[in-house]
Amino acid sequence: QVQLEESGGGLVQAGGSLRLSCAASGRTFSNHAMGWFRQAPGKEREFVGSISWSGGSTKYGDSVKGRFTISRDNAKNTVSLQMNSLKPEDTAVYYCAAAATPYLLFVSSSAWWGQGTQVTVSS
Repeated sequence: QVQLEESGGGLVQAGGSLRLSCAASGRTFSNHAMGWFRQAPGKEREFVGSISWSGGSTKYGDSVKGRFTISRDNAKNTVSLQMNSLKPEDTAVYYCAAAATPYLLFVSSSAWWGQGTQVTVSS
């Protein structure tokens, strides 16, 4: 019902910024909680941030608090992730996810996922 496509990834130096975008299609986009996750080679998938369907509530993983900001524009069917003060540890494939509730974002089979976009931060 929901299709997601990430964009905006690339190579950036440590301390730099990057903005990722997730374009969603589907009639119920505005009713879904949205989230960003990332996975580095050989590492477990990590929660980055989430935002409620209304955009009024956001949550971030400890490793990105104060540096990353998630936002959504339901009129444009997009979710963004502004990443500042990037560190080499932020290097990963970033995935956009959607689910009926914030909890279900952590249940892979109950969420829709984009194909991912690579973010590489060099020293």
